Amino acid sequence: MNYGCQSMVGKITDILLKHPKDAFISQENLNKTYEAFNYIGCPDYEEVLKEYEVFENHIKNNVENVYYLPQDDRTGLDSIYAHDSLKVTKKGAIYFPMGKELRSKESYATEEFLKKNGLPTLGRIEAPGKMEGGDVVWIDEETVAIGLGYRTNEEGIRQFKELTKDFVKDYIIVPMPHGEGEDECLHLMSVISMIDQDLAVVYSKFMPVIFREYLISRNIKLLEVDDEEYNYLGSNVLALAPRVCVVIEGVPKIKEKMEAEGCTVLTYPGKELSFRGTGGPTCLTHPIRRL
Repeated sequence: MNYGCQSMVGKITDILLKHPKDAFISQENLNKTYEAFNYIGCPDYEEVLKEYEVFENHIKNNVENVYYLPQDDRTGLDSIYAHDSLKVTKKGAIYFPMGKELRSKESYATEEFLKKNGLPTLGRIEAPGKMEGGDVVWIDEETVAIGLGYRTNEEGIRQFKELTKDFVKDYIIVPMPHGEGEDECLHLMSVISMIDQDLAVVYSKFMPVIFREYLISRNIKLLEVDDEEYNYLGSNVLALAPRVCVVIEGVPKIKEKMEAEGCTVLTYPGKELSFRGTGGPTCLTHPIRRL
């Protein structure tokens, strides 16, 4: 397995997914567990499979090596959102103790699979440290922004710094707002998606001024998502390569803004797959290697 992913925008050559057949499993399983996972209504399993096929085809058409996490009794519905239980660096993977109790064993299942496929483990964030992959955004290979909030705490960040100090120069700590409350999933990647080194899709309402000004100081152009499209995951954009993007179908305004900047924008229907679990295209993937 090729690895090394200290970027949000380089061309993806290797990627990790989890198929809904191995995460959602069945309509019966969804009916029994969706409330515990705080979903916005119960997903329709057959519609999920149809939506995922469109999404998966975008990935397969643009990424050379696609790996799939297997079904595992240690994981639940949210394991379809493969991004959060780890971060891959050029020295190996760092695994996270998920802030959501129902996901607490997910990283062990992911580590077991990736080790078998040749991805070394650099380390693990240990309790009382907390961290999730959605709070870790690479600005460049040596600069990482980390959201400090309900899902990632100061002790988690301290441990992450210790594991990466030999190859990361700058850590930008971004205090996250309360947003819609402790039970809602508000990651740093909820409010910023890098789609090129000098271009990002953002929701500035939940972005600290100091971080927004930092991005502007680096000459990163910010494409603003409005309230309506933010609520439908419009700020969650996966860059398959610089300015080659995947976004949920149904956010035409931000899609138009990206296209005006020369982006190729691929869409997939995601009401059942993404919206109900509040996990967009970045959440559904974990890039293992970017060029």
